[in-house]
Amino acid sequence: MISELAYIGKGAKLGKNVTVEPFAYIADDVVIGDDCYIYAHATILDGTRMGNRNKIHQGAVLGTEPQDLKYKGDKTELIIGDDNDIRENVVIARATNAGHATTIGSNCHLMDGVHICHGAVLKDYVMVGLKTIIGGNTVIESYNVLSNAVILYENVHIGNWTLILSGTRLRKDVPPYIMVKGNPATYHGVNTVILQKNTFQPMNDTTLRHVMNAYLILYHSNISPQDAAIRIKSEIESCPEVENIIQFITNSKLIV
Repeated sequence: MISELAYIGKGAKLGKNVTVEPFAYIADDVVIGDDCYIYAHATILDGTRMGNRNKIHQGAVLGTEPQDLKYKGDKTELIIGDDNDIRENVVIARATNAGHATTIGSNCHLMDGVHICHGAVLKDYVMVGLKTIIGGNTVIESYNVLSNAVILYENVHIGNWTLILSGTRLRKDVPPYIMVKGNPATYHGVNTVILQKNTFQPMNDTTLRHVMNAYLILYHSNISPQDAAIRIKSEIESCPEVENIIQFITNSKLIV
């Protein structure tokens, strides 16, 4: 159902079974996939490309121009996958430079008041809590939880399966499988409960022990991250999770 009281640009492309409630605004250069639900007073602006079965709630603004002084009016995009729940008053900006996009994967849940800045990349199954701000050109890997009122500064990279606790301020990269908290953010242990109980790929006890030992080396040996990566590789039995940690540490310039 598409309300006669909604504005839909002539060039907008809407898929099958899309619902648009009264007073929603959809600009010309917008693509919306099948079975999406656009609630009243949602705004979807030029450059937005959306997959299937997304819910866009009241007051959300998608595809706004980036709040970046380097932005010169380039034609950029916001690309959204499938099965996302984007709640009230969420704001997501497009990328700054031509040929680039802000990207939201699939099965993400963005709670009220979340602000996602230019060029950020959220992969799949990311949950973002109330009033959290995600800075420009950040990368958040899959299966992450960012709690309420978190602030991520520009260019931060967060590994998969992390938990960022409420009120945290992040200026550094966060390796996979851990919890961080505070301002400045600090390591608060391995994210054991989620790693063992998740329904996607639960971690067995042996692998979890390897991960915990890797982080004992990184955070309790009083050595540089680069030296920690070398020790982890030589002292801990190899498995995909340990290799993921080593690769993340090696590729990061500055980690929590």
